[in-house]
Amino acid sequence: MGVNLRDIISAKEIKLNDLSGKTIGIDACNWTYQFLSTIRLRTGELLTDSKGRVTSHLIGMFNRTVNLLAAGIKPCYVWDGKPPELKRKTIEAREKVKQAAQKSFDRAETEEEKRRFAQQLSRLTPDMINDANKMLELMGVPHFKAPGEGEAQISHIVNKKEFWACASQDWDSLLFGSNLLIRNLSISGKKRVPRTKIFKTVNPEIIDLHENLHRLGLSREQLVILGVLVGTDYSAGVKGLGPKKSLALVQKEKTLENIKKAAKFEDDFEEVINLFLKPKVTDDYSIEWKEIEKEKLLKLLVDEHNFSQERVESQLKSLEEKTDKKQTGLHKFF
Repeated sequence: MGVNLRDIISAKEIKLNDLSGKTIGIDACNWTYQFLSTIRLRTGELLTDSKGRVTSHLIGMFNRTVNLLAAGIKPCYVWDGKPPELKRKTIEAREKVKQAAQKSFDRAETEEEKRRFAQQLSRLTPDMINDANKMLELMGVPHFKAPGEGEAQISHIVNKKEFWACASQDWDSLLFGSNLLIRNLSISGKKRVPRTKIFKTVNPEIIDLHENLHRLGLSREQLVILGVLVGTDYSAGVKGLGPKKSLALVQKEKTLENIKKAAKFEDDFEEVINLFLKPKVTDDYSIEWKEIEKEKLLKLLVDEHNFSQERVESQLKSLEEKTDKKQTGLHKFF
């Protein structure tokens, strides 16, 4: 879930083609959970192949990656590594939510109820990640596993100027220091409003960390303190302090010591703050885009996972035509 900064952070709406030529680090776990949550049967079950293996995440990742490549974007997927010890309570709490949702799903009588509870049951397994990586490799798209949080690693690479931006639905990359965050890149297009038949258009939006810090009159460390007050994956935050109240408090009191005195709380947040300011990252990674191995990709998706051959071939043909129009061609694009 991450920290909620929606009410205080300013974003600029953009179009997919505005990112042409940009190298984007993608929060792979974040995106995959979205695909697992939304790409389901009407009754809420995940899509599977003939052997019972989940394919919802593969469908979402394949379609979205093709769209990114067609727009001239160079994506790299970065998976989470070992989570910090402080995240254990959050992981345990999420598991309890899933267990409760499973009971509600089993009792549900309507398709709508089943789908609503099923969206809370998503679990990302090592096999799912392995299947996704096999597909990405045949698409010529780089991927690797971070030593810790994926967003922290991406932010580190953004600041090295090897990625142009981080793509995630969470706001955490701002606390990790990524200057540019792109949201809605995985869900742009028409999206159904939950529990209605209404669809709304969702466009990508870009957030500039430095511009927001300047506008809010904060340093990055103060933004991290603000986020910790609101609540993160590593701590529950302070009761009664949402984004706006936390912002006013940090702007007035400046330091964590003064903030703790003013708000009259005793929580020791230094360790959480350091997780954002000094996260576990590495410079040992490889980022290289290659040509699509069309025949092997078709074999994996169609023969192994029962994708529609006609649809996959159509998408790959469209991708090739679009890249040719950009006068690059697939062999020159990478």
